[in-house]
This record gives sequence, C-alpha cells and structure tokens, in this order.
Amino acid sequence: MQNYQIFLLLMAVYLLGLISIGLYFSKKQKSVTDFWLAGRRIGSVAIGFSAASSWMTAGGILAVIGLYIVLGMSSIWSFVAPNILALLLIALLVGKIKHLPAITQPELLEQRYSSTLRGPVAFIIAVVMILFAVADIRGLSLVLEIFFGLPPIYAAAIVAIAISLYVTLGGFSAVVWTDMVQFVLLSVFALAMAFIVVSAATAGTAEIPAISTSELLGNVSTDWWNPFIIGIPAVMIFIFAIIPGWVTEQDPWQRIWASRDEKSARNGMIMGSFLIFLVFGVACTLIAIGLSYLYPGIPASFAEIGMGAMAQAEPALLFFIVENLSPLALGLAGVGLAAAAMSSADTFATSGGSCLSRDIYQRYIKPDATMKEMMAVNRVSVLIIVLAATFFSFYITGIIEAIHIATFIASASYFFPLMGGLYWKRATKEGALAGLVVGAVAQIAFTIIDYSGTPLQAIGFLAPISSLLSNHGVILGMLLSGVAFFGVSVATKPSSLVNLAPFFADEAEKLVKEDILVQDSDVQYKKLLGSLDKEITGDRASLKLNLEASATVNWDRFINELKSIHPSWVTPTGVNSVYWLTKGDMLACVSLSRGHTEKEIWFSSEPRTKDVEEASKEFFTAFKQVAQALDNIGIMLALPAPQKA
Repeated sequence: MQNYQIFLLLMAVYLLGLISIGLYFSKKQKSVTDFWLAGRRIGSVAIGFSAASSWMTAGGILAVIGLYIVLGMSSIWSFVAPNILALLLIALLVGKIKHLPAITQPELLEQRYSSTLRGPVAFIIAVVMILFAVADIRGLSLVLEIFFGLPPIYAAAIVAIAISLYVTLGGFSAVVWTDMVQFVLLSVFALAMAFIVVSAATAGTAEIPAISTSELLGNVSTDWWNPFIIGIPAVMIFIFAIIPGWVTEQDPWQRIWASRDEKSARNGMIMGSFLIFLVFGVACTLIAIGLSYLYPGIPASFAEIGMGAMAQAEPALLFFIVENLSPLALGLAGVGLAAAAMSSADTFATSGGSCLSRDIYQRYIKPDATMKEMMAVNRVSVLIIVLAATFFSFYITGIIEAIHIATFIASASYFFPLMGGLYWKRATKEGALAGLVVGAVAQIAFTIIDYSGTPLQAIGFLAPISSLLSNHGVILGMLLSGVAFFGVSVATKPSSLVNLAPFFADEAEKLVKEDILVQDSDVQYKKLLGSLDKEITGDRASLKLNLEASATVNWDRFINELKSIHPSWVTPTGVNSVYWLTKGDMLACVSLSRGHTEKEIWFSSEPRTKDVEEASKEFFTAFKQVAQALDNIGIMLALPAPQKA
C-alpha cells in the first residue's frame, strides 16, 4: 500500500503540472486555428519531441520489449521501423503538406474533391484515433495491475480525467508542450531502466552467474540480431501494410500545419525519428537483452508458443521493477509509464476531436456557428473521443493488435484518395469515394474473417492461405482501394479548377486574376493598416482583422450575396470558411469566418513574409467587397476609428 500512496502523490504533482500548462494556454485560445493548430507557431524542437512522444505509448514500450525478447531484431518491422521510417517519409512531404489551407485531413479532401468525402473520412479518422487511444489505456492498465493490483478502471480514469482537463483547456498548444515534458520523463525512464536491467543482469543472481556487459550482449544468437531473418518478402509486406497508414495519419500532419514554417516541420520530423530510435532502438533493446538473461524461462519462439510467449514477455519489465526497485523508484516508474500513455492519448484525442468538431459539427450540423460556440464544441469533441476510448478499452485487450487494426483500416481506406489527390491531377471525387469505400469495406471484412478461425490464432485465419493475406489482408485491401481509385478516376470527369488550383501550380496560373489598385495615400487604406494585426510566424506572416457589423449577419445570405457580385469568392469547404481565390496559395488568400458573435466577421490571411505589403492591399480590397455585399442586404461594415495615442 505504501507503493500505491507514493505513486498517487507523485501522480498528483505531475497532473497539476500538466493542468497548469493547459490553464496557461487556455488564455491564448481565440480561434479554431489557435485551438487545433496552436496558432501555427510551433518550432522544430517542440515538433520533434511531440512527434516522438505521440508515437510512444506505455503499451508500445512493453510490447516492443516483449517482441525483442521473443523474436529479436526481426520484430522491428511490425512496429519500431515503421515508426522511424514514417516520420522520415513525412519529412519529405512537408513541402507539399505545410502550405495547404486545412486544419484537418477531411477538410483537405473536401478542398481537393468535394464534400462527399469529408464526412466519411472524418468518421474513419475518429474511429482510428479512438483505437489508438485504446492501446494507450490498455498499456497503462497493465502497468497499474502489476504494480499495485489495480483493476483497469483506474488506468482509464487517470488517462481520461487528465487528458480531458489539460487538452480541453489548452488545445493543441497544451498537447505539444505537455508532450515535451512527457517525452523527457519517458526517455529518462527508458534509459534508466536499460542501465538498471543491464546492471542487474551482469551482477547475476543466486541462480544466474554474473557476466560482463560484452558477454551479455554476446549471449544472444546471431539470428537474434538479424532484422532480415524473416525474409525480405515478409519485411516488404510489413512495410507496405503499416507505413502507408502511418504516413497518412492525421496527427503528424496536424503538427506540420501547426509548425511556424516548413523548415521547422521538416527538422522536427527528422528529430522525432531519431528520438524514437533512441528509446525503441537503444533503450528497449538493452532492456530486452537483460531481461532475457534474467528470465530464461520466457519462451524464446513466438512461432512455437503463440500468444503465450508475448503474454509472458510483454510484462517482464514490470515484474522486474516490482521485484527490484524501491517504493519511490516504483512510483517514479509508474509516473513515467503514465506519461507515455498520456503523451499519445492526448494527440489522438485532439486529432479525433477536430474531425468531430470541424468536419462534422461545423460542416454539416451548424455551418454558421460562431467562434465562441465552436470553442465549446471543440472541448466537447475531445471529451467524446476520450470517453469512447475509455469505454472500448474494457473490450479490446491486445495493445499492438489495436494499433495494427486501426493502421490497416487507415491504409486501405484513405491512403490513395489522400496521397493520390496531392500528386495526381486526374484524381476525381468519384474515384476518391470509390477508393475510400472499397478499401474500408474490404479491410473491415478481412479483419472480421481473420478472426473467424477457431480457436483464435496469433497468426490469423488468412495468413496460412497466402503471405500476402497476412496482417489481416491489408495488402489486398489497399490493392482493391487503389484499383477502384485509379479506375474510377480515369473514367469520370476531371476535377474543377477551384479544386485543383491549391494543389497544382500550373492550374493556379489559370485563375482569373483581379487587379488590386490601392493607393498608399488612400485615407481608408491607412485606416485599415492601423487596425490590421500583423505577426511574423516563420516564413509566413499572420494578418488578422476582426470587425463588427451594424446588425446581426445572416451568414448564408451574406455569403451568397458576396459570391454573386464577386465570383472569385469561393466556399470549397462550406460557408464556415470563405476564400477570396486570387491565387493558388490559399493560405495567402484573404479568408472570412464568423467571429465570437453573430455580428463579428473575421478576416485573415497567411502570406509569405516577402508579400506582406501586397497582402495588405488585398486585405483592403477584400474589405471593400465584403462591405459592398453587406450593404446590399442592409448592413453596414466600417473600419474602427484609430485609437488615440
């Protein structure tokens, strides 16, 4: 009981720190972009720590150590290598992703294709994020059960309450900065345990003789060190089964959009891959070797023993901690593993919550919601994801299995519509929808079939039929999705210019350009410059102008009037986001959104720093066009009077 009390005390101090971070950032949340993308101000170090932290769960660490014990380095292809390679591949895609005007992937797909895809993709991503969060809660459940004999409800309560508090307060800013704290705790825990376990192994026990560190490392077979012992075909199957889903996972894209510039995002992803290698590739390897020597009774062949091997190997580190560490060290280890669980679960809660909030509620239920209403919905959406993950954590027991199932559904459903839309001009909304539906239905069906064997086997029901059907048949699921996507796209009408321009420079050149004629001496222009909020964030500037109309604005009527008199104003993702499409770089285009009240209209744009002067003149022209549209429906919009010195 003393161990449990020390853990509770340390956990309380830790949670107070996280909540303090959430409270600090809660004062900075003024818009949807601030809440979901941290105002696009995150630097490379924060991106790197957060990216690494979000892909390291308590369950993941235990599972990786267990896989090393049972399968050796050949197990890296099922989890470790895809983590590292996915972040490196995402770093290569930063240039394409960073400057797209989206907060979520479903919103991006609507911009590229149509609203037909946004709802289904938002639902799939929300489900995937819930499954990922389930793995975090299950991992912490195992920790608390072995450490303190606590039932799973305690782990669910700790994760749910903590995340609900600091994420709903501080949004994505709180996620990123708490991730940094959590990764420090996690890495210190992993490296410290590597040192302690290796020291214990070399010191020996009454039953096991003491050996040197070099002898310990040489105690494992040559085959154990060979990552390709399973064969190149099996390696390639793992790569193509897992990496596409992780490359297109929403949370790393969310970090790219939240970064201050392209360089910060790219360097952060590269840094994140190195940090993952440090924990999974170095610390976990040493822990696994030490535990294998200390517990020779753990089965050494997963193929022969099946699930029983992992059942013994996965919690081996936890049993070692209970048997060898002091109550204080045990409490610290518990907090470190809790940090690992929360550092991933908070990311999945924000990614899934953004889909519920922006892609479902604001897009389909209340497009004219005010910013104040959306901030409340944002927080409720995070709670829904957390509560759903908590509920399903009592029914899904496999940690790596939950991660893999979620990944395979993502890979088979929206990999081709998303990546194909970014790089293939001929992709169409019909092709994207076909790829999405065929891939999702096929993958869900394959997963159900794979579990239809009696008795349930670790290798699944499909793998014995063909190696290409291993991993719940995800390779076939992706193949069917790709065939549907490319086949239907070629057979249907190409996408419109409005959908193509933000993604392809040559299409953007075809946009009708409007002359921006503004005199620097114009009194009204000078007045606008005095009211314009300018902030440099990396290679871009953030320009904002919040104005209040003379009366309540009927948003639908106003937007329809604006589009009718100035057709270059478009609503590619619904009336909640209105763009003056003057260029293919939609981030640099002036956009409109509803403010905190039904009278407020918020103007914003994110031009490149070298184009701020030109963008300011576009702002002024956009203001005049908006004022004209409002005047046509009997509402006045004026620039505020300059403040007296």
